[in-house]
Amino acid sequence: MAKVLICGANRGIGLELCRQYSSRGDQVMATCRSMSDELAALDIQTVTDFDVAGSKGIHALRQQMGLDGTRIDILVHNAGILSRESLDNMDFEAIERQFHVNTLGPLRVVHGLLGNLAEGAKIGLVSSRMGSMGDNESGGRYGYRMSKAGLNALAVSLARDLAERGISVVALHPGLVATRMTGGNGIPPAKAAAGLIERMDELSLERSGKFMHAEGYELPW
Repeated sequence: MAKVLICGANRGIGLELCRQYSSRGDQVMATCRSMSDELAALDIQTVTDFDVAGSKGIHALRQQMGLDGTRIDILVHNAGILSRESLDNMDFEAIERQFHVNTLGPLRVVHGLLGNLAEGAKIGLVSSRMGSMGDNESGGRYGYRMSKAGLNALAVSLARDLAERGISVVALHPGLVATRMTGGNGIPPAKAAAGLIERMDELSLERSGKFMHAEGYELPW
């Protein structure tokens, strides 16, 4: 039984990750900004009012979950936000907010939990192919693209720095998923979550530092 922590878990992909990890017998802990009925129904350990953009969140997480000395085998950071800036409709405050949530948030979480990550632990950072410079053919959405590109850079640096502890890290693109963020367009969250779990199961030091699609193929940076 693995001990799994999911950040960003009250709906969509994060909720499905909790549901599927829990259903296969893993011990699941979850964070979210607000509780949902669906997450509450899973009867797993949960911290609400958790904002990855603030430094106080990690302290609250450690206190509420009693994480001192707790081993974490799998950490999946799913929390993220999206806004739609263009050159004709720019919002620098929204861009900054996306960096705080999508890029600095995962760094805060991982850094704050370094002492809990077991030797051989696995970290999955839910990214997006919109953070790929090689795949960008449409422009726009400046904050989301830049913040996810930064997240990808974070994944590579963590992979290098944590290798000596046997900890592997991967940036994960779930695909276009039918969530509130996408306006309900895409594949079911359950299918996306199943793919992400498969990628986490196969993650190893040899695969660490890659940018993977949930379907199993590597994406360009």
